[in-house]
Amino acid sequence: DSRAASLPPSPPSAHPPRDVDNESTKVPELSQQAVLMASEEMPSGSLPVKGYDFNQGVDFEKLMASYLTTGFQANQFALAVNEVRKMRAWRLSDEPIEEDERDDLRDPAVRARTKATIFLGFTSNLISAGTRESIKYLCQHKLVDVIVTTGGGIEEDLMKVLAHDESAAPSPPFSLHLTPLTTPPPPKCMAPHYIGDFALKGAELRRRGINRIGNLLVPNRNYCIFEEWLMPILDEMLEEQNSEGTRWTPSKMIKLLGERIGNEDSVYYWAAKNGIPVFCPAITDGSVGDMLYFHSYKNPGLVLDIVEDIREINNAALHASHSGMLILGGGLVKHHICNANLMRNGADFAVFINTGQEFDGSDSGAKPDEAISWGKIKPEATPVKVYSDATLLLPLLVALAFVDPKPDGTDGGPTLPGASS
Repeated sequence: DSRAASLPPSPPSAHPPRDVDNESTKVPELSQQAVLMASEEMPSGSLPVKGYDFNQGVDFEKLMASYLTTGFQANQFALAVNEVRKMRAWRLSDEPIEEDERDDLRDPAVRARTKATIFLGFTSNLISAGTRESIKYLCQHKLVDVIVTTGGGIEEDLMKVLAHDESAAPSPPFSLHLTPLTTPPPPKCMAPHYIGDFALKGAELRRRGINRIGNLLVPNRNYCIFEEWLMPILDEMLEEQNSEGTRWTPSKMIKLLGERIGNEDSVYYWAAKNGIPVFCPAITDGSVGDMLYFHSYKNPGLVLDIVEDIREINNAALHASHSGMLILGGGLVKHHICNANLMRNGADFAVFINTGQEFDGSDSGAKPDEAISWGKIKPEATPVKVYSDATLLLPLLVALAFVDPKPDGTDGGPTLPGASS
């Protein structure tokens, strides 16, 4: 080919020819060291990852026990269950007698029945939702000692049980279907909340007088019913303040409302009945605050003292033999409980369940380790944070760590690996 003969010779290669046969049989040493790096032995007692085997059927106890070896937030939830069980199981008799121990606390029988003081905190949306019934159970059976919530966490419990209708039909049987198989019966309360949808338009709801809390709906008439019930009580409080010198606090007011509601379906009925103080430093931030505002025009003069309440909750922590915190959600309720436990140089047990992240510096998102830095949790404690919507986990937590169906009062929930006996 004359064209090939006229082409100039190729320049010499800058790279020597490769030994293809040799390179194909020798793994690069750097790559091999990086990929096949040797491992140290795992610490003794490390748990292998293993989930639940549904081939054995659906066994709730075994399913829940498998969470500890599932990983991620399932694992964190199992640790939270164990932490709550520990705070419930603790007795002063577990500890050595200190040199400066009070005389009454040296008695072995007294030490054996002295428990940790459990602080329960929850945001108002957990009363709006069906988790209210889980919280009511804890109060009904006196399984917590101190409560902190927000303004909405007070009023929405009370309005749900106003004008209770005992003649209402029972609820339909439980179904795994997301839509009811039959038309549900009328609700048993005259002022219930309803299931709605996150996507419902605010302007249309406002036109219809319906308020939205996530995917829950609250007819505004519920607040009107609440006002009609609350206003006469505020008048009585003012009269007692003026005639007897009573100094009202938010906690005293909440106790009075729990007594007046007279309904066993109420969280605060049981809190009042069982002597569980309920602290709400933001009592004015909600419908109660609206009513207090209106009352200040209609019948002015009522005073609520928040200073007396801060003394009460701080002393509850200060004088506790041991202290545990179960905090659902963040914001005010989380900080108020943690700060009370600062007065004792930290809680001994702690569980946080919320969706907050710490990157913005919020207290809601702060991990337990940040609370340790402030002296709100003891350095030797084993606190747990679970990243979750509490509506998913609170009923399970109550079932696993609080329900005591056995006659001897021992926990009836499944045994999780690593659980305290």
